[in-house]
Amino acid sequence: MTDFAEARHALFPWAPVVFGCGALAYFLADQEPSEQVLFAVWALAGLGLLAGLCAPWVWRPLGWLLAFAAGGYALAAFRTADVAAPVLSFRYYGPIEGRVVAIDASYAGATRLTLDQVRLRGIAPEKRPERVRLSLHGPPPEIAPTPGQIVMTTGHLSPPSSPTEPGGFDFRRHAWFKGLGAVGYTRVPVLLWSEPQALTWRERVYSLRLALSQAIRDRIPGQPGAFAAAIITGDRAAIDRAYVEDLRGSNLAHLLAISGLHMGLLTGTVFLGLRSLFALWPWLALRVPVKKVAAVAALVAAAVYLVISGMSVATERAFIMVAMILIGVCFDRRALSLRSVAWAALIVLALRPEAVMGPGFQMSFAATTALVITYAALRDVKWWYALPRWSKGPASLLLSSFVAGAATAPIAAAHFNIIAHYGLIANLASVPVMGTLVMPGALVALAGAPLGLEWIGLYAMEIGIRWILWVAGTVSGLEGAVGHVVRPMPVVLPLVVAGALIVALTPFRARWIGVAPCLVALLLWTQTERPVLLVSGSGGLLGVLTPEGRSLSKSRGDGFAARSWLENDGDGVAQDTAYAREGIVHGKGRVDVTLGAYAVTQLRGKTGAAQFNEACAAADLIVGNVDLPRSTACEVIDARAFRRTGALAVTVGEGGLEITTAQEADPARPWQGAKPRSEPRLLARLLGE
Repeated sequence: MTDFAEARHALFPWAPVVFGCGALAYFLADQEPSEQVLFAVWALAGLGLLAGLCAPWVWRPLGWLLAFAAGGYALAAFRTADVAAPVLSFRYYGPIEGRVVAIDASYAGATRLTLDQVRLRGIAPEKRPERVRLSLHGPPPEIAPTPGQIVMTTGHLSPPSSPTEPGGFDFRRHAWFKGLGAVGYTRVPVLLWSEPQALTWRERVYSLRLALSQAIRDRIPGQPGAFAAAIITGDRAAIDRAYVEDLRGSNLAHLLAISGLHMGLLTGTVFLGLRSLFALWPWLALRVPVKKVAAVAALVAAAVYLVISGMSVATERAFIMVAMILIGVCFDRRALSLRSVAWAALIVLALRPEAVMGPGFQMSFAATTALVITYAALRDVKWWYALPRWSKGPASLLLSSFVAGAATAPIAAAHFNIIAHYGLIANLASVPVMGTLVMPGALVALAGAPLGLEWIGLYAMEIGIRWILWVAGTVSGLEGAVGHVVRPMPVVLPLVVAGALIVALTPFRARWIGVAPCLVALLLWTQTERPVLLVSGSGGLLGVLTPEGRSLSKSRGDGFAARSWLENDGDGVAQDTAYAREGIVHGKGRVDVTLGAYAVTQLRGKTGAAQFNEACAAADLIVGNVDLPRSTACEVIDARAFRRTGALAVTVGEGGLEITTAQEADPARPWQGAKPRSEPRLLARLLGE
């Protein structure tokens, strides 16, 4: 029995891994599963759970393996159906009316409004998106938008965009789980139709957050105030893009996103502060479990911070992790262990299975797992305890920054295509300031606000934030501070993660076999080949790979696709720089590209369409952003086809030009337009309702 208990303890950290693999199997499938498949998966999950609870001891691990794998798949399918909402299927221009539920800023700095209770001319209620997001490119509203207002404007809406290249990030899936059925913009003023009526508690909290953000920016001017508002309320709308790029280039962007670091610093300050304060009163310290009282108070502080920071997915992950630690303290369990990390990961994945696809989930749990294992190993290292007391703080900071950076570096590089070479230096210079000035200052400011003493905390925050922004700008400006890496082939990151998990979670010497998949992945990464030609989903931008780098057909326009292509190439230049490269012959209304023995022509607008016959006689492939005639003399992909195929990747094969599309002509998944399976109806059927 003891051996089984030890084995169960060693195997439990694999539970979220197996659960996540089940969810990944659903999200990466080419087709939506049928109701028969879903029925079988739910049945397997139930059988696995039954076996895990009732089977002979030797078979129970296999039962739990089946339960977690099938459960991950089933809950991912259930979550997909649960958030299902109408998605706009065409481009719309006309009046837009809706109720403001969120206000933020786009990458370019434009104010964006998220609206619900949407009304669109000529679209039946059952086909209207439940939520749309609108960028304001025209004059600013006459009054500041606030949650609950009903506003009107005239603008453009379209379905969430497909990937900028085959296999790229799918914004449609991201929008599906955010409930966004359309995105667009307006160039005319937004008019107020009515003031907020009855607000929900979420909208009241959101209004409070916006008011708090504005108050912070009023008291701390400039970018330090915008930074302070971001780490307290999660409102990053006022931060300039240049400062965000500095933070990314110095590997300090994690200080901006409310995640485990912020939650840990805040709750740690509350916990240690209250425990130390209680210890000063011997009568209380001898009669009350002050450690547990401090843990409960820190948990309450974490819950309040979760609410006022906007309850983003990253903050929810951090709160669950901190809550597991503090609850462990209350029950005299080890505060931080692999079991607590595994429980936190299981809870996050059960609530939001789609998180397994995102870099935030992957990086946060990679860093946490690596830190837990590292410090658990240090318990048996004598020289670590022999360090002078004054040196343990700096040594812990150095070790933590190195371990967390090493654990998250491959994931960050695979998702974001950059490596901050001097990130360790920047973190060593900034994280202590974040922990000693900025986050304690935020706590003092919030606690002192009712007494009018918030200025004390805000002053400390301003000093610390100015230092952090200076470090970010200085480090990111160093020569060679930022390295760019090519987007790896799809198998690379799973191999890296699998190998790292084997090393981290296997309690035997055989764990080091996990190094092999990591080495194979790195070798494959170096062999990654990018498509020689890419065409945007609008048909308006073309990019050809040259020895100098990718050359683009336009210096402006389709900026998101251009930036994504260059980042995935591991190329850090701007769009206008890529436009100036050789490799594309520019003409009026057309561009021409030579791919080995083949010729590709892009026709743009009416001027380009008028040259169709001439171009078709000379080119093997014609792409265009307008409707073009059909011809047997050349292959044509025009605006009609692009609406079905999305972006294109073209390579030269033995049999000619090989074209890969970002989406097939027929939708296969709900976020691509396919009708989702209805697990609620399936469950009702099983229950006999």
